[in-house]
Amino acid sequence: MSDESVAAPGLRERKKERTRRALSDAAVALFLERGFDAVSVAEVAAAAEVSKPTLFRYFPAKEDLVLHRFADHEDESARVVEAGRRTGADPLDALSAHLLDGLARRDPVTGLCDHPSVLAYLRLLYGTPALVGRLHAYRVRSEAALADALAAGSGGPGADPLLARLAAGQIVTVLRVLAEENTARIAAGETADAVEADAVAAAGLAFRALREGLPY
Repeated sequence: MSDESVAAPGLRERKKERTRRALSDAAVALFLERGFDAVSVAEVAAAAEVSKPTLFRYFPAKEDLVLHRFADHEDESARVVEAGRRTGADPLDALSAHLLDGLARRDPVTGLCDHPSVLAYLRLLYGTPALVGRLHAYRVRSEAALADALAAGSGGPGADPLLARLAAGQIVTVLRVLAEENTARIAAGETADAVEADAVAAAGLAFRALREGLPY
């Protein structure tokens, strides 16, 4: 097998990802300007200069055009756990360190980001019922991926799948609540720099609760 034939799938996938991003960006720009419900899929396709069938090959549903920005994060916690396992870190330590790094980088997924374009996107996301519903499905898949990663580190197929699911559900919920707290404060007018110390402290409190159990 030649080097070119090995490299080709990677090149094709990168081209597809560039197309997905261009389609998503065109759609989000229209949705921010006019509202999600006021823009048709045909209008998105026209703005991106593709046909509707082409658009649907990349995004099966209109909502997916917006949620594409979350796509890389869907199995992020699972990947963090797996990477931590390779270096000897336990899941909660790996996830906590990853969250703190995200806060320091102002990663939008942590909620600690006050860039105007990010705030506008979040208003679109959380202000559109259809997108909120789609976001729930994303979180369900995220929990499932994390549960699989946790189970794999606890004896593989013989691990208790219920315990892994319970743990994954708690972790994903903690990350969501922390992000929502940060987002709410920034939406109310505070800067990311002003919120950061409290966000770091809240992350520490949340992960201690995960390790030690809830105080109720």
